Amino acid sequence: MQRGKSRGMYQVAQLIDGTWSPGTAGRTLTVTDPRDDSPVTEVPVASGTDVAEAVRAARRAAGEWARTAPAARAAALHTAANTIEAASGELAEIMAAEMGKPVDGARDSIAAGVGTLRQYAELGPTHRGRTLAGDDAAIDLMAYRPRGVVAVITPWNDPVAVSCGLLGAALVTGNTVVHKPSERTPATGWRLAELIAPHLPEGVLNVVHGDGPVGAALAASEVDVVAHVGSTATGRSIAAACAGTGAKALLENGGSDPLIVDAGVDPVWAAGQAALGAFANSGQICVAVERIYVHESLAEEFVEALATEAETWGKQIGPLVDRRLRDAVHGQVRDAVRAGARLVAGGEVPSGAGAYYPPTVLSDCTDVMAVMREETFGPVAPVATVGSFEEALTRAGDSPYGLAATVLTPSMSHAQRAWRTLPAGTVKVNAVFGGAPGGAAHPRRGSGQGFGYGPELLDELTVTTVVHLEAPPSGW
Repeated sequence: MQRGKSRGMYQVAQLIDGTWSPGTAGRTLTVTDPRDDSPVTEVPVASGTDVAEAVRAARRAAGEWARTAPAARAAALHTAANTIEAASGELAEIMAAEMGKPVDGARDSIAAGVGTLRQYAELGPTHRGRTLAGDDAAIDLMAYRPRGVVAVITPWNDPVAVSCGLLGAALVTGNTVVHKPSERTPATGWRLAELIAPHLPEGVLNVVHGDGPVGAALAASEVDVVAHVGSTATGRSIAAACAGTGAKALLENGGSDPLIVDAGVDPVWAAGQAALGAFANSGQICVAVERIYVHESLAEEFVEALATEAETWGKQIGPLVDRRLRDAVHGQVRDAVRAGARLVAGGEVPSGAGAYYPPTVLSDCTDVMAVMREETFGPVAPVATVGSFEEALTRAGDSPYGLAATVLTPSMSHAQRAWRTLPAGTVKVNAVFGGAPGGAAHPRRGSGQGFGYGPELLDELTVTTVVHLEAPPSGW
């Protein structure tokens, strides 16, 4: 099969045991560019046989890769990171064509992925066990070992950065991988694998493509871990499959992240933070701001400033990933307005090609509205007014999700109460994005389970063997 761009389309292949091929199913999917609806990728859909063979290939390669010195595994990842960095321009063009992110933003996202891959290359060799205080004539220790075969199922909204995190952590700890990129960004996943795989032994990294049934088949196969970033519904299906096979489910799923704007905050600055959180990547970020609780003392100024921000952001954001998602986002906005929300900015589907949707601001929202209760994966900022910080905390915490939350406040006391009270894996104070390298995330409720990123992810992808070792009795 020809790889690369042909007749304006990326012809994508699967990687199984070191060989690129279209697989055995004979069925393909076509991905269209959300900017103009033109076809950009033709991707083969993996059959059940393809999935099973990819898992078997990973299993065959697992023993040797586990025995490879951690420093050698790390060196392979460092080299792969350099290769990805050198090809970042090409990769950004593919990513932009498949999911609509502007090329400059795609480059930034890829750079973050390269940094994460390098981070795990550094952390891997230092991930070691510990000794225990026991009998003086014996040695007791806890040793880490790879879990085995990891199925990695990644999303379309940040396809390189997320994949680099999960692949890097799995590979550096000695696991082998079967990766299924999102069916919305298969060429991005294919090209990423082309850049990584040459630096690994055959079978260590395998790639299969396809839609939901392919992911379900992979999750139900004989793997040791299923690591998934994506929707809550899919995550729950994966957890059920893992309960049947005994595999570990590592999930980062949907969210409806709140932003609290406390009294005493500059409303214009707060609106800038809210806009960044709600509109960046066209709102298609796992930890995007999805609902806003603003103190009544500054609500009017805040909403007015947020509307101005929406107008500015509207000149620079890309489309949503497809029209189906746009229809879902617009449906939530329309329903909120029917239920009494006030449309302050945006909220209209533009004419013409593509899946564009304007940055949208809603005020006078209530917590029963879907736009406040459910995940809205688009550039929508719904605002509710509160009478106190206590009310904001209570309403922000009343959610089926628990991914992240942000609090903008001049009060250190309120900041302390927020991170101790809010049922979220990540709480950010006075910044919607940011964080030190190596930070982990620990989602709760419908947002998933297990640590994502940071050194803790290495723990998730390894098992611990407790060893008690005594010398043989004298006289043997």
